[in-house]
Order: sequence, then C-alpha cells, then structure tokens
Amino acid sequence: MICCNNICGTVLKWYEVQARYFNVPLFIFDTPFCHKEITQEAKDYVGAQIVEYITFLEEHCGKKFDYDKAKEVGKLSIQGQRLWQAVLDTTMHKPAPMSAFDAFFHLALIVTLRGTQIAVDYYTELLQEMKERNAHGISAIPNEKYRLLWDNLPVWYKTKWLSETFASHDACLVADTYTTAWCRQLDYLDENDFLKSMIEGYTAIYLNIGVDQMADAVIGMVDKYDVDGLVMHSNRSCKPYSLGQYDIQRIVQKKRNIPSLIIEADMLDERNFSESQILTRIEAFMEIIKNNRK
Repeated sequence: MICCNNICGTVLKWYEVQARYFNVPLFIFDTPFCHKEITQEAKDYVGAQIVEYITFLEEHCGKKFDYDKAKEVGKLSIQGQRLWQAVLDTTMHKPAPMSAFDAFFHLALIVTLRGTQIAVDYYTELLQEMKERNAHGISAIPNEKYRLLWDNLPVWYKTKWLSETFASHDACLVADTYTTAWCRQLDYLDENDFLKSMIEGYTAIYLNIGVDQMADAVIGMVDKYDVDGLVMHSNRSCKPYSLGQYDIQRIVQKKRNIPSLIIEADMLDERNFSESQILTRIEAFMEIIKNNRK
C-alpha cells in the first residue's frame, strides 16, 4: 500500500489500519509542509524518497521499474489534468454549465484513473459537452442569479440537499478549491521530466501550503469565476484543510469584500451535520448576498 501525507490526516490513518488488517507493507510518501516556498533541503528530501519509493516497488512487485512506462503515464496524467482544468474553467461562463456539486462526482477519474487513456477520453468528451451547454445557454440551475465559491471537501452525504438548497435561492456554486486542487500540480509538473517534477508537484499542493498562499488561491478563484460569496466547509475530518479557514475568511473579506459563510460539518460523519442549523445559516447568508445586489 502507498499513501502520501500531504492530505487529510484521517486518510493516512485509513491506510495504516488497512495495512495492518491485510498484513501488507505500507510506504508513506512524506512531504514537508511549505509555509512559503519549497526549500532546497525539502526538495532533496522528497527527491530521495522517490528513489526509495521505486526501490520499494521493485522489491514488493518483484520486477524492475519501467521508466519508459512511467514517462507514458506521466504524459497521460498531465494531459488529463489539463483537460480537467479546462472542464472546470467552463463555469466561468454565465450561466455556468455545471456546478461544484457536479464537479465533485466528475472528479472521480482524475483521482482514481489519472495517468490512463480512459481519463483523457472521459474529460475530452465532458469538455465538449460543457462547451455545447455554454453555446446553447444550458445552465446547471434554472435561474442563476448568484455565483458562489466552495472551500474544502464536499459534505458527501448532503451534496444533493446542499445543491437544492442553494439552487432554491438561484445560487450556483460555480467553483471550489477541492476539485481545482487536483490541477494545482500543473504549475510544477513537467511531462518531459515527470519523476523529478513530482518533487514539487506533490509538495506544493493546496493542503500543504501556508494560509497566506491558500488565501491568495481563494482570491484568485473569486476573481476568475466572478463570485458573489464564499462558502467554507469547516471539515472535522480534514484538519490541514480546515485549520486557518477563519484567517482565510478574514483575508478574503478584507481584499475582496464579499460575504462568506462557514458551515461546520464533517465530510463523512453525519452526526456532525445539523440540517436545521445549516439551513438557517444559508438563508441568512443568501439574504446578505441579495441585499448587496440591491
């Protein structure tokens, strides 16, 4: 089993438990936290782990690492990520052809099948469909008036309820930091030197950077997708994603002066979700946005 710790801390525990349960070796790819930038020491440390990782694979798979195959997979991976970013960018159109709730599900292939022709073909077809929807004015919700940005993972068991609740206020969540995070690596990955560029690609992802950098990324999305408000999921099962959200909220408010809402919940545990409480907060939040438009 292979796991990287540049993610929600709970996921690392999932892999540790499963490795014990199935009695199999576990390789943990360790990426130092980047408060501001990736130091040379961090690059050397992560680079050494890539060599160690290849040795681990050779030992437990019983065959030599295929560098030519790795290049092929790397190029397909980057191609898939570019297509996925292009799909997400179609929501810059007004009205948006899909919502963040749609993106949460279309994300599955870039997570589980990245580096395959299947993912490239899927996103090629999806991109074409989104372009056709834009050309014909087909929107994700019937009457888009307000555009929102979502931060953090989805509340998986309440995606439909949340989508319908915001849609009832003519609000579409046109973008989110979670699905976009799977494209952030494009700033660092080099299809002609995929293994070496993995150093920065895996170390500088959204969950592994400082609060100021995260706030800059959110502000960039506020501008790019021209949103009216920010919805932040304070996720009990992902501390790296949730710690610092109040600081990000404050920075975004200061620099862009848009309303924001923090929903306290959990991406998996329904016991941490209060539908009535969150409904009240959403309604109050949408009233603020509507009043700002008057």
